[in-house]
Amino acid sequence: MATERGIVMRVTPPTAWVKATRTDACRHCEARGSCNVIGEGKEVEVEAINEAGARVGDRIILTFETAPFLKAAFLLYVLPIIVMIIGALVGKQIAADVNVDESFLSMVFGFIFLALAVLFVRKKANQLAKRKSYRPKITRVIRSSL
Repeated sequence: MATERGIVMRVTPPTAWVKATRTDACRHCEARGSCNVIGEGKEVEVEAINEAGARVGDRIILTFETAPFLKAAFLLYVLPIIVMIIGALVGKQIAADVNVDESFLSMVFGFIFLALAVLFVRKKANQLAKRKSYRPKITRVIRSSL
């Protein structure tokens, strides 16, 4: 589980917007595009599930579960390649039956299967982004604003 520190900027139950410093972990994270991050500079705002009941101005600890992101990485990077290879093999098999150049039909079917895999991954990613396990959580208040 990865952790970061931040300051609560605003609370919109059941979530809160946290200002945090972008670290090297953010740059290499597979989910950097889906964690509702606002900002491109050194500081960013992240929407997080407010499990600790933090209030505006509180210094907090954000946690990110890593297992769901490994699953997402497989879905995003490995699955399309496997599907493309299967498409190429299907194209090669069909080419022999219809008397067409194997290389050409393998390429065509490979790209068609890849496009279908990308559409599937996009739909699945939108579904996964709604799950709590794929979102950062405020797990502890370090210092209250009161």
